[in-house]
Amino acid sequence: MKIRTRLTFWYAAILILSLLIMGFGTYREIWEQLSKDHRIHAWKHALNEAGEMIFDVGLPAVILGLVGGWWITRKTLEPVSALTSAVENLHENNLKGQLPRSHNGDELDRLTEVFNAMTARMDDSFRRIHEFTLHASHELKTPLTILRGELESSLSNESLPPVQRERVLSHIDEIERLAKIVDGLTLLAKADAGQIMLKFESVSLDELVHDSVADAKILALPQNIQVNLETCEKVVIQGDRHRLRQLLLNLTDNAIKYNERDGLVDIALRNEPGWAVLTIANTGPGVSPELQSRVFERFFRGDASHNRTIDGCGLGLSIAQWIARAHDATIALTSTPGKTTLVTLKFSMK
Repeated sequence: MKIRTRLTFWYAAILILSLLIMGFGTYREIWEQLSKDHRIHAWKHALNEAGEMIFDVGLPAVILGLVGGWWITRKTLEPVSALTSAVENLHENNLKGQLPRSHNGDELDRLTEVFNAMTARMDDSFRRIHEFTLHASHELKTPLTILRGELESSLSNESLPPVQRERVLSHIDEIERLAKIVDGLTLLAKADAGQIMLKFESVSLDELVHDSVADAKILALPQNIQVNLETCEKVVIQGDRHRLRQLLLNLTDNAIKYNERDGLVDIALRNEPGWAVLTIANTGPGVSPELQSRVFERFFRGDASHNRTIDGCGLGLSIAQWIARAHDATIALTSTPGKTTLVTLKFSMK
């Protein structure tokens, strides 16, 4: 119940109670005065007049008080409603926007001023975090490239013992993993800062799906996972071909990584009224209900006890979510642990 409604009810209750007290006091006073006089007829007449007076004067006063109280409450709380609507529209990408102030110096104006100061501090903090992530990932690229080059050069030494060769290969694998993490962080940091420009054009989404299915079948071979394209209707959308391909690769790669040996991956692209809907379902351990809301968080990898042997850095779904949002698409994940996990992408066709 809104504050405005509650205040109106309380105000009405107080007015009615006041009217009852006034009526009771009036009747009691008349009773005491007339009880001394045994003129029954005069007593009844006076009581009737008092009742009519209360009804004729008190009831309109109550109605007027209710209407006036509701109007005053509404006018008083209008700035609160406006402030609430403005705060609801705030998110990390528009913290620079200032909430409207009345500049009349009242409590609400002071509250708005505090909100604006708070959002300014938050915006500065987010900006510093984005800059740090971008600069750190950029600075890490050079030493990683140098390390990998030196290790690959050492492999050309034919006298290198097999044990050391295996160790060098393991180090190269770890450097590649670090490089993927750095590339993912760089991409997300640039996306947060609005530094990535997408090239929108007409893209045949069904062609990209066919390509991603072909790639997925190759990735699925080591685990003998079956990749099925259930249906693939012709769909043309406006988007960035490179990023859409990256989106599909991230999702199919996840569907294969977080699967079980001899498992299944089912992919479908359908035309629905106003939407192009892409679904990717896979068998496997799934995601518990309490963790499903966190799957798009950066570096989230679910239950660590099940992911120690799975290669990845926990940025794939975060990147997929960014690409989907950049194309005004929605992405959602639902999972039944031990059975299937379903990722649904919906592209607007309007």
